[in-house]
Amino acid sequence: MLVFGVISPHPPLIIPEIGGKDIERVKRTVSAMESAAERLSVAKPDRLLIISPHEGHGFEVPLHYLDRQLPPNLETEKILVTVPSYEHYYEWGKRYGGACDQSDLRTAIIASADLSHVLKPDGPYGYHSAGPFFDKLVIKAIKEKDAGQLLRLDGGFLERAAECGLRSILFLMGAFEGREYEAEVLSYEGPFGVGYLVATFMPSESEEQIKVARSL
Repeated sequence: MLVFGVISPHPPLIIPEIGGKDIERVKRTVSAMESAAERLSVAKPDRLLIISPHEGHGFEVPLHYLDRQLPPNLETEKILVTVPSYEHYYEWGKRYGGACDQSDLRTAIIASADLSHVLKPDGPYGYHSAGPFFDKLVIKAIKEKDAGQLLRLDGGFLERAAECGLRSILFLMGAFEGREYEAEVLSYEGPFGVGYLVATFMPSESEEQIKVARSL
């Protein structure tokens, strides 16, 4: 069954050994990651899937925080985003969520995703008005549990927003599509011109109890 989902940013600077003094500017993100790690541990997953648009840091940074309280031998699967289509990952997520329903393994999904990279003129990628607007739309869609809002976004707008994590997010939203769950934004900030979002997806207690009862 699907027991947990989390959207995690992946900037290496949120790791203390790398970020140094700059980590003070992302302390809300770090605190939210620690909280998400606790929630993930409580979900007691047997299997962990992480999907990322980047090799290396795209996997390693989220796991630096999120697998701290998990068993060292936990089954872990990685998916690297390689296909341009946003719909592809949303539909794949729906199929994956359906497969979880047919499995006895308790599965958690990590969507490794930074948001817009053009939030500030002094950021490494400059500023475009599409950036802050895109980030607001993503947060709104997550809170309203409506992936359609994101799937309808124009390709040109997405390019101007300079996002890198939407496919990972859509995979996660697809996996939870049609389920009773709580989506909570734990933090959002962009002090360096890149949007960092931490959000958790947790099945409602009633659905979890029904699935556990069925498995007995």
